[in-house]
Amino acid sequence: MKRRSLDLDSYRLVVCLGPGGVGKTTISAALAVASASGGRAVDVMTVDPAPRLLDALGLDADASEPRTVALDGVRIRSAAAKRARLRALKLDPKQTFDAIVGRYAPSSTAREAILSNRIYRNLSGALAGVGDYMAMEKLLELASDSATDMVVLDTPPAAEALDFLDAPRRLLELLSSRAVTLLGAPAGLLRQFRLVDLAARAVLSAFDRVTGLNLLRDVQGFVRGFEGMYEGFAERAKRADALLRAPDTAIVLVTTPETARIAQAREFLDALGKAGLSVSAVVVNRAMPPLPDAREITAAKIPPALKQKLKRNLADYAALKERETRSLDALSEALPLGAQLLLSPELDHEPKTLADLASIGTSLRIA
Repeated sequence: MKRRSLDLDSYRLVVCLGPGGVGKTTISAALAVASASGGRAVDVMTVDPAPRLLDALGLDADASEPRTVALDGVRIRSAAAKRARLRALKLDPKQTFDAIVGRYAPSSTAREAILSNRIYRNLSGALAGVGDYMAMEKLLELASDSATDMVVLDTPPAAEALDFLDAPRRLLELLSSRAVTLLGAPAGLLRQFRLVDLAARAVLSAFDRVTGLNLLRDVQGFVRGFEGMYEGFAERAKRADALLRAPDTAIVLVTTPETARIAQAREFLDALGKAGLSVSAVVVNRAMPPLPDAREITAAKIPPALKQKLKRNLADYAALKERETRSLDALSEALPLGAQLLLSPELDHEPKTLADLASIGTSLRIA
């Protein structure tokens, strides 16, 4: 019996990865719409700065909280129409960080101290890795909603996506590092640290004296402000990592048939394997349709010159199709055990409506 193409009903989380320009955002939206049309309650979140997903779903660029998308023009499975729901949002890292502080700060005094801290205000939306981890925090929030059947996550392009997936581990390393301990320690405990640690603080102190910026004080205030919250961050980081590796999570890699893109996809599969993350499917977007039958041209009642032109075009098309087939064969050989290779045929127009997205999501076929 032929396997079903990516059985969405069996997943609670779908994470879409891939390089920029391959239609990853479109595939993410298509899978979300297709699942909702099947009668599931679905949330889709993008951490890609480009607002393409929100455009496709008809939402504003400032939709940083889940907003309901009207499923107009989408055929809903009648038996589950009451359950069908689609919401979409675009991650706002700073807003999410502020909300985390507000929710988990041990007191209102601690909360205000953190939110008003100069270091926090400047770095909470720009510090490397903050956006990655805040995406994980938002993902945990969405996944914990019992009213939601599935979350679809559209990640940043390629290399940034690997950073995103690695965010929980990197946060755990940061929270256990000597740097955090050193910066948060009061002066009376300095004798516990090594000479190199003391030298680092001495440099910061000297910098403060020259510039008058009070950098050390602000950094210490930033670190100490989170006292009592580190364990919570660490616990949620572990939960996020477990969620990515859960049996009902699907990691979907999106690519296109071009040789260079296939090579990127193979490198990406290798990196995911080394990270211990299982890929459920690779979607080849904008795949060429099957070749037409040359006999139809021969039998057609058209001028001979036009027949000759169509045959030349078909020969060129066949050469492109052969190149695509070789690329897909190479990609198939690199697939990890249990992963499906799926094709998403190229539309004859840009997807502009929910019906277009639903059509893409339901037309995926096993290569």
